[in-house]
Amino acid sequence: MPERTVHDLVEFERALQAPRMLLFKHSPVCPISAAAHGEYLAFCAEHPDAPTWLVDVIAERAAARGIAERCGIRHESPQAILFENGRPVWHASHGAITRAALAAAWAPRC
Repeated sequence: MPERTVHDLVEFERALQAPRMLLFKHSPVCPISAAAHGEYLAFCAEHPDAPTWLVDVIAERAAARGIAERCGIRHESPQAILFENGRPVWHASHGAITRAALAAAWAPRC
C-alpha cells in the first residue's frame, strides 16, 4: 500500500477509519528525522500492505499539532504512532524508530 501524506485533520480522521494504520511525523530539515525516515521507509518496503501515512511537521504544522491533541500523545519529531480502531496503541520517537521496532509494533498480537 503506498504511503500517503496527511495535509490536514480531515485527512487524518479519514485515515483513522482503517482498522490499523501507522503514522510517521517527519521533519525534512532534521538529520535525526532523516535517519528515522529511512527506517520507516525500510519498514514500508517490507510491509507493502500496511496502511502508512506521513506528516511533514514543517509544511503541515497545524495538522501535526492537531494530531497530538487528538490522540493525547505529546508531539515529537520524528515520531511514529500506530493506531488501531482509531486509537493510539504504540508510539516511538527519535532513535527508537527502527525498522525492527516498527515491525514488532505492527506484528499481530496474540
